[in-house]
Amino acid sequence: MTPTTTIISPQDSPERLSVLGTHIEPLIGDGAGYHITLQSGAEGAGPPPHAHDWDEAFFILDGEVQLSCDGRTHHCSPGTFVHVPAGRVHAFRYGPGGGRMLEITGSASQAIALFRELSDALPAERPDPARIAAIFDRHGVALGP
Repeated sequence: MTPTTTIISPQDSPERLSVLGTHIEPLIGDGAGYHITLQSGAEGAGPPPHAHDWDEAFFILDGEVQLSCDGRTHHCSPGTFVHVPAGRVHAFRYGPGGGRMLEITGSASQAIALFRELSDALPAERPDPARIAAIFDRHGVALGP
């Protein structure tokens, strides 16, 4: 497959997913060598502690994101870059007033496929934890303690 140039203008409407209180817009995925999503959420929203076999990075654009990894919680403000190595249990929560960030993963990532399945399969309110765990497992994501 020949790579193509991708340009997404502000007036374009990329795919919008809703995953456990986080709004996710996949910007680029398959064929690019990496995956990038734009993520935003209200205060307190975010995924449970989890780990996967791909590296993940976040660049905070707006608000505050409280990222937990290696037993510590980091309060990340706009302009902060965070790299989480593969296999590390991590989680994040949007801080007061919510936040917005870019998420970047490598080509082996199953993140966008995971986000699509979660968005399609789960109701916005009261998602079933067993169903979440099964979907995470199908995409190579292990829930942490």
